Parts: sequence; C-alpha cells; structure tokens
Amino acid sequence: MNTTFRPSLQSKLPAVGTTIFTVMSKLAAETGAINLSQGFPGFDCSPELVSLVERYLRKGFNQYAPMTGVPALREALAQKALEQYAVAYDPDSEVTVTSGATEALFAAITAVVRPGDEVIVFEPAYDSYVPAIELNGGIPVFVTLTPSEVDSSIANASDYTIDWQEVSHKITDKTRLILVNTPHNPTGRVWTADDIQQLADLVHDRDIWVVSDEVYEHILFDGRVHHSLMTHPTLQERTFVVGSFGKTFHITGWKVGYCLAPKALTTEFRKIHQYLTFSTVTPIQYALADYLQNPGHYRQLPDFYQRKRDLFLDGLRQSRFRFNPAEGSFFQTVSYADITDEPDYELAVRLTKEIGVASIPVSVFYKQKNDYRVLRFCFAKDDAILREAAERLSHL
Repeated sequence: MNTTFRPSLQSKLPAVGTTIFTVMSKLAAETGAINLSQGFPGFDCSPELVSLVERYLRKGFNQYAPMTGVPALREALAQKALEQYAVAYDPDSEVTVTSGATEALFAAITAVVRPGDEVIVFEPAYDSYVPAIELNGGIPVFVTLTPSEVDSSIANASDYTIDWQEVSHKITDKTRLILVNTPHNPTGRVWTADDIQQLADLVHDRDIWVVSDEVYEHILFDGRVHHSLMTHPTLQERTFVVGSFGKTFHITGWKVGYCLAPKALTTEFRKIHQYLTFSTVTPIQYALADYLQNPGHYRQLPDFYQRKRDLFLDGLRQSRFRFNPAEGSFFQTVSYADITDEPDYELAVRLTKEIGVASIPVSVFYKQKNDYRVLRFCFAKDDAILREAAERLSHL
C-alpha cells in the first residue's frame, strides 16, 4: 500500500484562534445587529483626503515608496511632533512609516526582545501584543488592571489605575521591555503625568526599553492632555512611539502607521520593518503628507468624539448599566453587574442575537480571561446608530 508521509506542523501560537473582533463582527453581520464591537469608524474619511489620494494616483505615484517612508511624510510627522509635543525627531533617521500600527508594534518588539526576555504587559491588553512577544521568544509578565468599585459589589467599568508598586515588583533582571498603551484600548483610560513619571523612575537606571502604543493620541475628553512618552527625556531616549493615521483620520482600511524613535532604536527597527512589508502604499503617503499641513484635521477630534461618547452615554443613563465616561479612545466600557451574572462572552453573544447590538467581552483582553462583567462598545459610529443601539440596550 502506498502511503504519503505528512510532516507534522507544530504551531508557534497554539493558544491563538480567530480573534474576538472577527467572531463578533461576523455574528453581527449574520444577525443584522448594530456592530459596536470592532473598533473602526462607521463613517467615511474627509473628501479632501480622498481627492489628494486620487491626485497622486493620477500623477503616477504608483511604484514602491522608500522603505523608510516618503520624505514628505516623514518630514510632516517630525514637524507634527515638534509642534504638538515640542520634541525634535530627525525625519531621515528617527521617523519610519509602516503598514499600520500593528506592523510597527511587531517590528519594535522584535527589534529588542530576545528568547527568555521578560516583557511587562498591562492587561486588559490589545490582542496583538502577547503573540508578538511570544513569537520572539519573550515571556509576557502581566500587570492586571481592574475596575474600581462603585459599591461593595458592583464593578465600575472605567478606572483601571496602575499600581506602580506592583509594576516595580514585577520587574526583574530579565525584564527587557515594557508595553504602554495610552489612551487605552479597551478601557478608555488615559495616562496621567504622574504615570509617566512613575514609569521613568522605574526604568531610568535599568536596561529596559519601552514601546508606547499611542494610536488614540488625539481622542481625549473633558479637557485631558495626552502625555506622550516622547515628552519625558528619560523615556524618549528608550521608547518606540507608535502612531496610526487609521484612527486619526477614519481610514483604518488604508493601514498606514508610523514609529518615532531615537536613531539607534530606529536603525534596529528598520532592519525588521524592511523584511515585514518593506514599504507602504505610495500615493496615500503623499496625500497624508499634504493633509497633515492643516493641524485642524486632528485637533478637532476631541470635540468630535466627545459628542459621540456623550450621545451614546446619554442614551444609557436610564439603563441598568454602570459606567464612568471614557477618558479617551473611541471605546466605552460598561458594567452589567446589576443586570445578570452571565459570563461576559455569553452575554455579548446573547445581546447580539436577541436585541441586535454587538459588543466585545472585556475578559478576552486578559490572559486568564478575568471576567468582571464588563462589555466594550465602540462609539465611532453615526449618531442615529448610537441612539438606536443605546435604546435597545436600555430595554434590558
């Protein structure tokens, strides 16, 4: 009998399956539910930006861009950092354009993490962090952030403050990297100036690098200020700051991000980047460089998104959900502890099927699937959709 030898395949990520975002978006599509699960805007980008892309397409800017990004865009990003944060980056040696922020995060982690290195991760955490660490042989070490208490039994969904003493205890001689995300996905929490100083105090005399995911840098509420890690001298010299045009200009499908880092870090970052995607779509880079010349395009975001946050929350105020308004990002977490004891995953599925509103169970952002009876909703949607979703949720 003829037999065919089949090589065995050992997964490098055996615990990873289909992401919760794909699962919930698919379920929302199948059931016709309002999709407040996956984090993408439900409205189009500026017609001016589309016209700029078309202009460069028609002018023939359709071949490979430089691996580091087109000079005009790198210069615009350096100028933005200088104007916004008073920090100078060299556009030639310290600014890199990437194919989305997730690629930038992977390249930064890969540049500094070696097998056996420990990486501090604040959880709940965006789902690309841990796989990137593990693919590089790193060991994630979790600092678990939890909701505060409204009373002795009800979880408040929007606190998640950092216990810096715990962070200090988690740092060892093997710690090589700390991952930061502010404004934070999924909780909507924004780091304070004290958080920045606490981190600086912990790493200033240690051989530790930092990756700072700041893709929601312009989406802050109630007068809050974004404290980018680049603004602290101790942190700036050891940090990869990652940003995204997708979140800022409502163009998540274009997949354009960037990384700002000191020259030595950027050199190692680019060694990885050039073998991941090499370069990013050319005409869009030129269009974004032009579009960045008007800072008003991103400075209006706090008011724009705060109005949507408030609209959504106003619709929930008569419901049995508990919440504190998100401090930043376009996500709102809510506690349903007054409503049911169901696991958050089961409730998210049930709400999608029964009342037609899809959300994300926050337990999926924890390594051990900690369930604090909290759901995450994306409010980057049209006003009518937010009103309808809030009305449906209020009937629970």
